Amino acid sequence: QVQLVESGGGLVQAGGSLRLSCAASGSIFSTNAMGWYRQAPGKQRELVATVSSGGRTNYADSVKGRFTISRDNAKNTVYLQMNSLKPEDTAVYYCAAAPTIATMEGFGSWGQGTQVTVSS
Repeated sequence: QVQLVESGGGLVQAGGSLRLSCAASGSIFSTNAMGWYRQAPGKQRELVATVSSGGRTNYADSVKGRFTISRDNAKNTVYLQMNSLKPEDTAVYYCAAAPTIATMEGFGSWGQGTQVTVSS
């Protein structure tokens, strides 16, 4: 079981930037696929970005070109750099870990979430 702790959320104006961090413990971090998801009020949780154990990345169309996911295996940490933020990016952002990306939503470990609020 992997323990995940997110940080870095907050309030930012539209067009601004934030960097989310997710510190992992309890498992061999480098072997896990990692991901960021978000859930806005009244909406279903949605995928934002994933990075495989080998470093391959994938993004939701809504964030392509604005968000960057990266991982530092030496620090057991995954990041989400968010630029050009929009009010519609407002949500609780969750970090997830799983042996593979395909198993992440159903069988992954999840953090407690961090709130991101983008004002217009």
